[in-house]
Amino acid sequence: MIKTIALALLPLVTTSPAQAAGTLSLHDGIEALPQAAESRDGYARTKFKHWIDEDKDGCNTRAEVLLAEAVTQPTVGPGCKITGGTWRSYYDDTTVDGPSGLDIDHLVPLAGAWDSGASQWTTARRQAYANDLGTERSLVAVTAKSNRSKADQDPAQRMPPAIDAQCTYLADRMSTKLRWSLTVDRAQRDTLRQLAVSCESTDAEFERM
Repeated sequence: MIKTIALALLPLVTTSPAQAAGTLSLHDGIEALPQAAESRDGYARTKFKHWIDEDKDGCNTRAEVLLAEAVTQPTVGPGCKITGGTWRSYYDDTTVDGPSGLDIDHLVPLAGAWDSGASQWTTARRQAYANDLGTERSLVAVTAKSNRSKADQDPAQRMPPAIDAQCTYLADRMSTKLRWSLTVDRAQRDTLRQLAVSCESTDAEFERM
């Protein structure tokens, strides 16, 4: 991954940046997120190149996530064609047979990343974000239905339908934002605080990029 961004390139930050790495409670992580106004001006999904085959093993990022998260391992054929296998979509607590019913979701959608700092990144850093295999939290295999109903909405607008998934989802989003030094605006922080009230025992590990 290419370290080309500095906080000085982000919109004006009004809270201290998060620590470089470690484990935080969900509540502490929310407070550690840098705060700034958000803007979607200039956004296009094509500005985040994905899915790539970063390690040149024949399997692109989508395939790598599917292989890593399979409950029952699929068959991998020529060209990394994946067949069979089963997965558990934690957003909606659903078991999925075969890869065709799955999407790979960015915990913080590409549009949301753009709004909160990625508009200032280099093309290389946006590509790295869109294909982040360095942590289990940035990308997740979920049912196509749950991913597309989420789209680019933030937690104030859309939470996973499975109640047991919601604290994990909030922690995964928080970890992704901390990892990539992405911001929240004041309204988002207030919403996250409210949503996290019932998540007292939820912790998250992260490592800054």
